[in-house]
Amino acid sequence: MTSPQEPPRPGTLAGHLDTGLLSPVRAGTPVEAAVGDSAWLQAMLDAEAALARAQARCGTVPAHAAEAITAAARADLFDVRELALAARETANPVVGLVKALTAQVAKGSPAAAEYVHRGSTSQDVFDTGAMLVAARALRLIVADLRSVAAALGDLAAAHRDTVMAGRTLALHAVPTTFGLKAAGWRGLVLDAAERLERIADGGLPVALGGAAGTLAGYLQYAGEGADPAAVLDELGAAFAAETGLAAPVLPWHALRTPVADLGAALAHTTGALGKIAADVLVLARTEIGEVAEPSVAGRGASSAMPHKRNPVLATLIRSAALQLPALAAVLLQCLPTEDERSAGLWHAEWQPLREALRLTGGAAHTAVELARGLTVHPERMRANLAATGGRLVSERVSAVLAPRIGKTAAKELLTQASMLAATTGRPLAAVLSELPQLAGVLSREEADRLLDPLGYTGVAGPLVDRALGVLREVR
Repeated sequence: MTSPQEPPRPGTLAGHLDTGLLSPVRAGTPVEAAVGDSAWLQAMLDAEAALARAQARCGTVPAHAAEAITAAARADLFDVRELALAARETANPVVGLVKALTAQVAKGSPAAAEYVHRGSTSQDVFDTGAMLVAARALRLIVADLRSVAAALGDLAAAHRDTVMAGRTLALHAVPTTFGLKAAGWRGLVLDAAERLERIADGGLPVALGGAAGTLAGYLQYAGEGADPAAVLDELGAAFAAETGLAAPVLPWHALRTPVADLGAALAHTTGALGKIAADVLVLARTEIGEVAEPSVAGRGASSAMPHKRNPVLATLIRSAALQLPALAAVLLQCLPTEDERSAGLWHAEWQPLREALRLTGGAAHTAVELARGLTVHPERMRANLAATGGRLVSERVSAVLAPRIGKTAAKELLTQASMLAATTGRPLAAVLSELPQLAGVLSREEADRLLDPLGYTGVAGPLVDRALGVLREVR
């Protein structure tokens, strides 16, 4: 009898690496590297370096010191695990990082080391680093969303007039087109992309407040007689320019709108992608079979059932969509923070924000493959349209009969006829043709024509055209 393999011992690095084993939607995707510990460390170092360069622009730090700090601000020069463990003693990773960065700068320039983190505070560095991480992740996410939207646009155009059963509350409702469904998916994705772009273009600010949001340390180091308003404007503008982030009106240590907005937009994005995934999961069911995910050898295999090919991509996307609202809720809960810096609320944002970014990035990247490779089966759509023997179009007959026999009578008659058709398994047109109330009112030929689902898609085609910005000749 063999004994089970022992798990890694606490304190060993192997026991703490998050490789994505339990989060396959983001494993191996570009966003995973963009928001990992090394990326976050580099972003905080970038914030320190950018701050030194901004202060050099303003004349409060020597240019040579800013250059030395920038040269030393490389994540590969630091032990991220050591910094993580040190953070347990200070409740944030910046204190240990400043100490380590100062030592690294001193190796090359002892004089420059005096200017590391000059006048700053941990939250300035961490929050600015967080916004840099978010900005880099959003670029990846938005690019993928644009690719998804383009693929969905192609699907909408190709299937503008591909008729399928519209379903409400899980049941056949009236006919629609797959093109209209794809155009709706595309609209959601474009909304998400535009929302994230608005945040990336002006909603990710530098953090510059000093110990309690007054910039007192920065002003002190600017020297006696420095104009407070000039220091505020010049340093803020220079820091924003060096990082590529926005310059906020006020320090936001305790005003967490940027993080809350970002969380809400990420939840909206995964929700939009989750709608696509949910529809694909329904339409790919064995008994429906109207779409199928792209086929890749070995993907979707079951550990027990050789015949199965599970819809992996949609499953991964949906898993992210289900997690994001809870993560966004944590970020929103951090809005009512106390004092000028919170004990616990600020700290509670970090991991949910990182997880929200990487799940959204993973879902968007996965959705590109799904949208580009989705297989549509019009023949199955036609077969499913016929599954209810014309009852799918009963609304149309009711509307035609309303002016002939009255609206209430028409609806009651169609309801009774539909129930009879369902219980007997006969086509609705045949049942209607035998009703004495409709003798001389509705012929079998007219009933057959009215109950043809291909002729009852409303303005689905023009809606697709409008969504895609297509101009068609009116005949």
